[in-house]
Amino acid sequence: MSGDWERDFVDYVGARSHVLRNTAYLLCGDWHRAEDLTQIALAKLYVVWRRIGHQESVDGYARQVLVRTFLDERRRPWRREHVAAELTDRPAAADPVDDRVDLLAALRRLPRTQRAAVVLRYWADLSVAETAAALGIREGTVKSASSRGLSVLREVLQGSRPGEPAPDPAMTRE
Repeated sequence: MSGDWERDFVDYVGARSHVLRNTAYLLCGDWHRAEDLTQIALAKLYVVWRRIGHQESVDGYARQVLVRTFLDERRRPWRREHVAAELTDRPAAADPVDDRVDLLAALRRLPRTQRAAVVLRYWADLSVAETAAALGIREGTVKSASSRGLSVLREVLQGSRPGEPAPDPAMTRE
């Protein structure tokens, strides 16, 4: 290592990479892609670390880099690896009453902007203004994307358990 800033970066990655990886997973719905997105975002963060390393909002900047990396990947599908039609090994069957699996499956059904808005607003607990800044869109667009995304999640989750009321994925705070 050639300086204190690199040590600071390594410490930051050690302390916060799991949070970025979890956010990436909620955005893309696949642990392998989430790991790739996190690594790409951290590589981009490393390039500019000396300029941002001493700011108080490093987490916000890192989250913004991650979301933009996710959105960029979604816009350029030819840059991704292609998934095989069939897997030779299959994971063990999930417990059918696992709400988390249902919620993650429902989350994957959302369009990318709605998914990003819902994840940032209700998983990362960002305000409307912070979410708008992270996504590079207007606050009104964040509100409508969040609202539509939550509506779709409620519909999908209600459909997965007939006769039961849909869980409210999050309480809105506008």
